[in-house]
Amino acid sequence: MTKEKPTGPTTTTPLHAVLTRRADAETCADPSSVMTLLGESDGTPGGFTSYRSSFAEGAAGAPAHFHTKASELFFVLSGSLRVLVGEEITTLGEGDFLAVPPRTPHAFAAAPGAEADVLFVFTPGLGRFDYLRLLGRVMRGEADPKEIAESADRFDNHYVDSPVWRAALEGSA
Repeated sequence: MTKEKPTGPTTTTPLHAVLTRRADAETCADPSSVMTLLGESDGTPGGFTSYRSSFAEGAAGAPAHFHTKASELFFVLSGSLRVLVGEEITTLGEGDFLAVPPRTPHAFAAAPGAEADVLFVFTPGLGRFDYLRLLGRVMRGEADPKEIAESADRFDNHYVDSPVWRAALEGSA
């Protein structure tokens, strides 16, 4: 019996550990939340982006959108987060985990009357920290909102209309 030898290159790219100390983590703030940028390793196999968002009571998060390449993972550290997945709205509480696969419309906000502290992970990452910085600049009036629309493909963030989500937000106002 003969064993076949692999043809072509057999080299692998080593993965590198990412460590961010609390004191060194960059923060981005907007009127509704504070985001702590934890780690990013885009462009590599197993790449990811991870950040933590602390939402003020009842604060809006992201409007309805989807990602074509990335899965978005949510872990509620404390508080309560209202989430749209497809056409269904659910509320996540402390310790709840949610994974949203690519091409699935979703949105999120702190639940009415509640704050929320949430860990987000995207895989693959795609340099998403630059997107979060852009969002902060737009919300503070330092950048034009059209920059967000123009960056949809770069950051794999595609906004969609969701009558279900709009109605839920209007109902809690």
